[in-house]
Amino acid sequence: MNSDELKHNEVPETGKGASDRYLHNGDTSESNGPRAVLGSHQPPTRKDVQTDSTLPVQSDTLQAEDGSRSGASAELTDKRAAKLLFSKRGRLVVAIIGLAIIAGLLLGFLPRLHRSRSTAADTSQLAIPSVSVVSPVKGTNSASLILPAEIKPWLEASIYARANGYLKNWVADIGAHVTAGQQLALIETPDLDQQLEQAKAQLVLSQANLHLAEVTDNRWKELLKTASVSEQAAAEKAAARETAAASVEADRANMRRLQELVSFQRVVAPFGGTITIRAVDVGDLIIAGSGGKELFHLAQADKLRVYVRVPQTAALGIAPGQTASLSIPELSAPVPAKVLTTSESISDLSRTLLVQLDVDNSQHRILPYSYGDVRFEGDPGNPALTLPSNTLLFRAQGLQVAVVNSNGIVELRTVQIGRDFGQTVEVTGGVTPADRVITNPSDSLVSGIKVRIQDESKALSEK
Repeated sequence: MNSDELKHNEVPETGKGASDRYLHNGDTSESNGPRAVLGSHQPPTRKDVQTDSTLPVQSDTLQAEDGSRSGASAELTDKRAAKLLFSKRGRLVVAIIGLAIIAGLLLGFLPRLHRSRSTAADTSQLAIPSVSVVSPVKGTNSASLILPAEIKPWLEASIYARANGYLKNWVADIGAHVTAGQQLALIETPDLDQQLEQAKAQLVLSQANLHLAEVTDNRWKELLKTASVSEQAAAEKAAARETAAASVEADRANMRRLQELVSFQRVVAPFGGTITIRAVDVGDLIIAGSGGKELFHLAQADKLRVYVRVPQTAALGIAPGQTASLSIPELSAPVPAKVLTTSESISDLSRTLLVQLDVDNSQHRILPYSYGDVRFEGDPGNPALTLPSNTLLFRAQGLQVAVVNSNGIVELRTVQIGRDFGQTVEVTGGVTPADRVITNPSDSLVSGIKVRIQDESKALSEK
C-alpha cells in the first residue's frame, strides 16, 4: 500500500491537528492532481478509481466539520473582538477619568501651593519691621539766628499781706491801672489792734517806772554827799534808773512795730502798673507772709524784658548793645529790641547763654508773658542741616539717630545738636543730606537689624 492509500485509510483525527492535516493532504492532492494531469496522460488505475470514489464522502464530512468549526471560530472571534473592544473602551474611560482626577488635583493643588508659598514669602517679608524715614535738609535762613523768647514785664510783684486778719474790702480788680501807693484792699486786724493798745499801755508804765527811778536816783545822790547812804546803794539806784530808761525805749520800739503792722491793714501798690491777678474776696481769712494766699499780682508793662537762650555755638556773637527784632504772631511787623545784658556764662543744663533784651511797649501793643521770636542778624554762611525732633534717640552714648543704608540695615550714629527750633533741631555733625534717618525710632532699636522703608511695606501690603 502506497502512501496515498495509507493516508485515506487512517482514522480521521479530531481537533485542529486533523483539520490541519486534512487541509494539508487536500492541498497536496489538489496540487498533485493537476500536476499528474498536466504531466502525463496515463489512464487512471483501479486504485485511483477506488480512491476517487471515497473522496466525495470524506469531503462532505470534512466540509460539515469545517462549517461547524468555522461557525464556532467566527463566534469565538466575535466574542474576542467584543471583549477586545470593551477592554479598549474601558481603558479609555479609565484613562479619561484618571486624567480628569489628575487635572482636578493639579488645578486645586497648584494654586494652593502658589498661594501658600506667596503667603509664606509675604509673611517673611512683613516680619521685617517697617519704618518711615526723612533726610536732613538745610536751614531756611542761615543769615540770621531766630530763637524762641520769653516776654516778661519790666517790673512785676506778687502782693501778700503783712498783717493777719480778714479782708474787709478790695478796690482794685484785674486790669486796673494803679499808681504807686494806691490802695488795693483793706484788712481788718482786731488782734493786732489790741496788741497795739497793750504796747501803748506798756510804754506808759515803763515811762512811769523811769520817772520813779530818776527821782530815787537824784535823792540818793544827795544823801550820798552827807554820807547818809552807802555808795553801793547809790550805785544800785543809778543802775535802776538806766534800766527803766532802756525799758521805755524797748516798749516804744514795740509800739512802733505794732503801729507799722497796723498800717499794713491798707494793701497798696508798690509801683505803678496793671493788676493781673486778684486772688481774694471780701471776708477771706488773711495770713501774713508768703505762706499765706497771694492777694494781688502787679505788672508794669510800659517796658518789657525779653529773655532768650542762645546756643553755645552762637554765644560769642552776642554782646550788650546789639540790635535785634522781636516778632509776635499777632503783629504784622517786628518790634525793635536791644541786648541789655547777658549772664556771661553757659548753663550746665542746657548749654546755652541767657540773654536779656529790652523792648519799648509804651503803646501796650505787646502783652506780657506772650510768645515771640527774637531774630539776631548775622553774617550768612553755610546753612546747617536740620532734622525733626522725633528722630533723636537719647542714649548713654549721647544723642543719636538711626540711619538706614542702601541694604536696609540700621546704623546708629552720634550727632551734634546746634539750635533747637521746637519741632526741628539743627544738626552740626553726624549726618549728610543723602542719609535716610528713621522717624519715631523705638527704644529697642539697635545697629545691624534689617528694616523696610514704609513706602515699600505699603506696596507689599497692596499686593
